[in-house]
Amino acid sequence: MRVEEFTDVTYEVVHGGVAVVTINRPERYNAFRGRTVDELLAAFKAAWSDRSVGAVVLTGAGDKAFCAGGDQKQRAETGDYGPTESGMFEIEQLHRIIRDVPKPVIAAVNGVAVGGGHVLHVLCDLTVASETARFGQAGPRVGSFDAGFGTAYLARVVGEKRARQIWYLLDLYDAQTAERWGLVNEVVAPGDLLGTAVAWGRKIAAYSPTAIRFCKHSFNADTEHQAGFHNLAYDGLELFTHTDEAKEGYTAFNEKRTPDFDPYR
Repeated sequence: MRVEEFTDVTYEVVHGGVAVVTINRPERYNAFRGRTVDELLAAFKAAWSDRSVGAVVLTGAGDKAFCAGGDQKQRAETGDYGPTESGMFEIEQLHRIIRDVPKPVIAAVNGVAVGGGHVLHVLCDLTVASETARFGQAGPRVGSFDAGFGTAYLARVVGEKRARQIWYLLDLYDAQTAERWGLVNEVVAPGDLLGTAVAWGRKIAAYSPTAIRFCKHSFNADTEHQAGFHNLAYDGLELFTHTDEAKEGYTAFNEKRTPDFDPYR
């Protein structure tokens, strides 16, 4: 897929060697469908192959959301996340490329980062958050989960107790709390968000690309064993999404009611 064919994502290389990747579905709180994931993969591959790019910024369009995770309306309409180029929903590959691209990825969180969107920012090397940003999980509420990087790596970032709190209580946490927990690196005014993220990217892009690449791979090596759990978890999730229990979660979400999971206890 070529950048010129994008509908769900925008891609731009700005002066100073920074690729800015923007999820462009503000009407759906930048929730991703299958095509969105395809385009994000293509965007990261473009940044990887472009020798002029030294860092990548990932953000969402508008001021309400960084990313609200998987598109639950799409899921309710078709039972999946819609058509893709390969016929597969390649969210695992997106997680992998954020880790594997040999250039630091900076999340610029401009609103809610929840569910699968929360996982995306956690996987980024650095996170800059707007003062209006909100962070949290939603999986068990909508009949989903991420028992791979979204839990195990999150625990490495914020600690076991905080990670369990995020996944078990499903509350939203403000940017200041996220910074205190070590979930984000810096909180800035909304108008300074993208500028700060790009400035960080330009600073990184001025350094030795080989040294930065080896640093990133070294950081990742310590948690690479979690990739096995990640694959196992997503195989389990694929089976779970076809159950009545999972369907109750996303159906209730779209019907704006409290899900009834009592029959599945």
